[in-house]
Amino acid sequence: MDLRLVEYIAYLAIGIGLTLLVGQVLYRSGGPFLVETLRDRTLAESLNRLLIVGFYLIGLGGGALLLQVDSQLSSAADVVKAVVVRTGLLFLVLGGLHLVNLAALRRARRPAQTAAMPRAGGEPPAAGRFPY
Repeated sequence: MDLRLVEYIAYLAIGIGLTLLVGQVLYRSGGPFLVETLRDRTLAESLNRLLIVGFYLIGLGGGALLLQVDSQLSSAADVVKAVVVRTGLLFLVLGGLHLVNLAALRRARRPAQTAAMPRAGGEPPAAGRFPY
């Protein structure tokens, strides 16, 4: 069997499995957070499904593009090295996606927290200062 084909099969199995696993963890863990932030269970579930679909599309698409990273394969050790490098790059892509999701959720949560917390003395925040 061609070494390139072995590399592709191993990377795709690891990459797809990893993306699906991380996506499911984010979906389950993000649901309660969205319900608390949005205070509307139906909207939170809908948004959570949209976020996970976007995560899968970008994660799997980025993973597929990593197949373009070319390396010379002359032994089984080269195959393992190439799969590890591609998997590491996929970890970085998925980690970046996770950080973008967290930043978006934090931003969505901030107005809900500000509206729920009355300010002492009813005064607005000082000019030029961030409210967090």
